[in-house]
Order: sequence, then C-alpha cells, then structure tokens
Amino acid sequence: MRTVALGPLTTLGIGGPAKRFERFTTVPELAALLTTDEKVLVLGGGSNLVVSDAGWDGLVIQPANRAVTIGLFDDHAIVSAFAGASWDDFVAQMVSEGLAGLEALSGIPGLVGATPMQNVGAYGQEVADTIQFVRAYDRERGELVKLSAADCGFAYRSSIFKGSARWVICEVSFKLPRSTNGMPVKYAELAKALAIAEGGTAPLASVREMIIALRRGKGMVVDPSDPESRSAGSFFTNPIVDAATAAMVEARVGAKSPRWLQLDGSYKLAAAWLIERAGFAKGTTRGTVGISHKHALALVNRGGATATELLAFADEIIVGVHDRFGVTLVPEPMIV
Repeated sequence: MRTVALGPLTTLGIGGPAKRFERFTTVPELAALLTTDEKVLVLGGGSNLVVSDAGWDGLVIQPANRAVTIGLFDDHAIVSAFAGASWDDFVAQMVSEGLAGLEALSGIPGLVGATPMQNVGAYGQEVADTIQFVRAYDRERGELVKLSAADCGFAYRSSIFKGSARWVICEVSFKLPRSTNGMPVKYAELAKALAIAEGGTAPLASVREMIIALRRGKGMVVDPSDPESRSAGSFFTNPIVDAATAAMVEARVGAKSPRWLQLDGSYKLAAAWLIERAGFAKGTTRGTVGISHKHALALVNRGGATATELLAFADEIIVGVHDRFGVTLVPEPMIV
C-alpha cells in the first residue's frame, strides 16, 4: 500500500493524493486488486482527468502492460495493444509499419486503454473507425470479456465505458489498412495544411508530422517547455444542437458560425467559437487558471492551480455561453 500524489500523474498537474495506488500487468493481478471494498479509480495517462483537491479516498489502479502485437494480412493488419501502451508511441509505430487509420490521432497524450472510453477523435478520425474489439474486465461478472465495436456503444466522445465503474479496459484490437498513404482527409484545416483537396490522401508520415505541428501550435502536445500545454486538452465537447438552435446562434451573432451537419439533421457547433464570442478570449485568466493563449478550448494551470479554481472558471464559461447562446457546454475530461 502506498499513498501517491495524483496531480503529477495528470497533464493538468492538479489534484490531491490517492489513499492507495497500484499498477497491474496481468488480469489475475487486476482481479486481485478489485477484491477490495474500497472505491476504485482507473488511471490512464491522466490527460483527460481532473482530480479533486481532496484526491481519491480509495484505490487508484493503473495498467502497466505495454505490449503490442501485429498480425499482417494481404491488405490489412490486426493489431492488439494492451492498455498500458503510450497512445502516441503506438500511433507512431503504426505509421512506421505502414498501417493507416490512426495517423490523424497523432500527438494525443495518454494510454491506449483510455481511448475507447470517450471514443477519442481528432482531425476527422475516431478510434471507433478502426476498433475491432475491446477486452475489458467486467467487475459485475468478475471476468475478462470481449466486446465487439458494436457492443461498445461508440458515439461522439462517448461509449459504454465512459462514466461506468463496471469496466476496466485491458486490451484494444484494431483493424488497419496496409498503405503508404493515410486515410482520406475529412478535415478542412488538415487538408489545407497538407495542400490537398478534402477527401484526398497524403503519405502517412507527412500526415503525422502535420498533425503534430498543428496540435503543437494550439498547445495540444504535452511539452514541459510549453506552459500552454499544462491542460487536459479540449475541456469542452463541441455541442450538437437542432437546426433551429444552430440558426438562433448565428442570428445572435449576425454572422456564419462553424457548424457540421450530422446524419440526423442536427448540427455540431464549434465550442471554441462559442466561448470566444461569449466574451472569453484566448489568454483570459482567473488567478492561477486561464484559457490557453493558443486555443480557446484548453483550460490551463498557470502554476499552483487547484481543482476548485479550475472548475469554478469552467462553470463561469458554461454560464456565459448559455446566457449568450442558449447552448450548454459539457466538460470533456472525467472529473473525480
């Protein structure tokens, strides 16, 4: 048993201690840890997490198995990665192996096991696009189970795993095309940066390099030398609203807003655009927390911040956007 400060294990650097902290490598080790009567928190890379100032009065467990196996077939590969593998190292390995489908997810911090939880996505790709199955320990049944992609209930930044204490993800399997080029680029900013048309392709390595450059320019690549990266990444999800609400937002500003039509006729709005037009400019600061100077969606620890301060500022932004547009922003990180 050991007490561990959780703040240093998160990209925000915020949060109190865990009463007990343990790492596990095998399923039997995990099962033994879960026999406790304590409340349990599963910690990945700490990149999408806000820990309370009081910390966690129970057991925190973290996967430590980093193994990756690749099975090659004629036109694709089946790749299995254990939960403790670094996500960006894994993406880099797939790009170097000539396997497409994850290249636009370069530069994202955290561990592989956390990616299915919120269906991690960026620049037009989501892990749900390529996940074949997830092996997770089912705490209700007390055994390891295999869940197909359909069983995972993937949606925009969501899955059956998000917010549930039932599952501990142990392994993720992906089906990735074998290709020297990445998947067709769906994201306008990325296509422009690569000097290709939307729907076009570019070499895998070029896509990865450009994604990292774009993310770094927004403070979204964890870098100890960049104080703007001391965040949990995008703090709010892009809201999805009906057509009437989307029109009302534009009417209140008197200008076109960035929006993306969804299959059901709803629209996804740009949370960063809403935040700035509700009066919260990049660089806005409240004491030791603030909005990144590089990206309006990132809330940054300016040094010595507390979770109380951070969440109070997040609430201020939520209220401000709702008062201005009638749209409610939802935090993306897990808050414990």
